[in-house]
Formats: sequence, C-alpha cells, structure tokens
Amino acid sequence: MDERSNAVQAMGTPGTMGPPAPKAMVTIAKIAREAGVSVSTVSKVLNGREDVAPSTRARIQGLLTESGYRRRGAGPRQRVGLVDFVITELASPWACEVLRGAEQEAHRGGAGLVITATHNRNADARPWLQTLAARRSDGVVLVVSRLPAAAAERLAAMHTPFVLVDPVGGFDPAIPSVGATNWAGGLAATEHLVELGHRRIGIVTGPPELLCSQERLDGYRAALRRAGIGIDESLVRFGNFFADGGRRGVAQLLDLDDPPTAIFAGNDVQASGVYAEAYHRGLRIPDDLSVVGFDDVELCEVLWPPLTTVRQPLSEMAQLATRTVLEKAERDADHPIRIELATSLVVRESTASPR
Repeated sequence: MDERSNAVQAMGTPGTMGPPAPKAMVTIAKIAREAGVSVSTVSKVLNGREDVAPSTRARIQGLLTESGYRRRGAGPRQRVGLVDFVITELASPWACEVLRGAEQEAHRGGAGLVITATHNRNADARPWLQTLAARRSDGVVLVVSRLPAAAAERLAAMHTPFVLVDPVGGFDPAIPSVGATNWAGGLAATEHLVELGHRRIGIVTGPPELLCSQERLDGYRAALRRAGIGIDESLVRFGNFFADGGRRGVAQLLDLDDPPTAIFAGNDVQASGVYAEAYHRGLRIPDDLSVVGFDDVELCEVLWPPLTTVRQPLSEMAQLATRTVLEKAERDADHPIRIELATSLVVRESTASPR
C-alpha cells in the first residue's frame, strides 16, 4: 500500500464522517463468551494451568490465536532473575558437572537457579509444572529423559522458554535440545582399543531404552566393522549407569569361556564398577584388562590407574542451555532446535596393548 492510500484511509472515504472505527479490543471476557466458558477458565489456559479439559483448552487456544489476543502490557519479556533447573537426580558426578555449568551461566547472566530433582527417570511432570505456574521464571533447563507433549504445551502456554539437556530418551525435533555426539564417542573409544591390538572388546552400555546407550553401542559396533572384527553379541551387556550395573555386566563378560581383554563402559561410574570387579578377581588394569569410560568426570582422576574415557562436555552443554533460555527470555531470540557438542577421547593409564 503506498503513502497516498495511507493518507486516504487516514482522512476517511467520501460520504463518511471520519476515519473507520478502530477494531474492538479483544478481552478475556469476550474469549470466554465465544468459547462458552468462564473467565477463570480462560485465565487458567493463559497461565498454563492443567485443570482444563483438553478439548476446552484447544478451543480456547484456537480463539486466542484467531483473535490475536495479547495480554495487557504484552511486549518484551521482563526478566525476573530466575532459571528453573529440573533434573532426574543429583547424586552422581555427571549431575554435578551439569549443575555446575548451569549455575555458572545463570550467575554470569545475573540470575539465580531454582533446582528441582524428580528422583525418577520417568517421573510425572505435573508437580514441578504446578510450582512453575504459581510463579514466574525466565526459563527452564530440563535434564530429564523425556518431556511429555502435554508438559511442552503447558510451558508454551506459560510463554516460558525451555531447553532439554542430553534428552537420553530421544529428542523431539520440535523441542530445543543440547546434546553430545554419543555415536562418535562410542566409535572413538572402541577404535582406541582396536588400535592397541584388542580384538575381544566387551561393552557394558547404559539402559537399552535410552537413546544415548544405543548410540554409544552403535558407535562401538561401527568401529568393529571398520576394523573387520566380527560383532559378537555375547560381548554386549546393558547396565544402569551406576557402579553396580558396571560390576554385574563385566562379571558376566569375564565369566565367558573366551573373556574380553578390554571393556568399554557406558559411563565413568559404570567403569568404576568394572574396576571393582577386576580387583575382586585379582586382575590388574591395564595389564590384564583395559578399560575405557564415558563422560570424563572428576572420578576419572581418582580411580587408579586414572581412567581413559570419552569426554562429554557436560558443563558446556548446561551452560549453552541456560544461556539459550536467558537470551530467549530477554529478547525472544531464535536458536537452533538441536545442538550437539563434540566428544573427544582422553587417554590415561587404564588402557594398554593386550598381553
């Protein structure tokens, strides 16, 4: 539309008394009347409350979108100085590294960190969502296996930016997430053992339902195929990412008629269980058994001998996720949906050529 057309519209058309009447303001009351619900029900939808029937919620959200409704005073988001950090559990070196990165970035961005531990990989999201709905937050960093679609919808309804860190149950391409190159890490760990001369290489990966466990296992298998080594499924065990899982898995492998000379553990904590079982059997690391872990947490330097491992940039992943939600809260910035940070092999003293 050119400037002359704008001028004509401003003056009004011939035969009228002036400019066209402004479009009526869209109010919550009007949305409630059109949806056939109460004003409080519309308010619940706007605030991300869960006590609204899905069909009613969908009808209200559709009317809000069609009408172009905006909250009074809507505009650039006002920072409140809080980032919510939701994690499965805190009692692990892995969790400490992630938490450290999130806290550092929140502090750098002038925000405090509110920590919620769900204590269960498949815990119900409703309790922490209800807490979040009762107050404001600049964003949510989620270190959980899966984010149910209903939880993502509620966060969107509350206009709360969120990012998943290392979504071990897989990632939805529509949900922002930060992860690491698990497949490449599994490949590097196994290739290192192959280059040392090992041909009987066992693996104790994580729980089979977790994407990261499968990706590390796939990397292990790819390295064996590249080296022309047949894949022996009897050398594959699934653990739980805790020391007892690593110890049980390697015990089964060492009981084989032709046991492995090297073990790739799915994470460093499981590798500590491998150490425990090896010492229990009188095996020396790396003379009798080479071991590689995954994560590169502080535990690697405490174990003796120090553990060769794949470094997963845990702190950096959490920093990036926290920075993303703060930038989104401050200026509605666009970010890539999925970011993967590179893993790298850290060689220490737990690996050597087989005798």
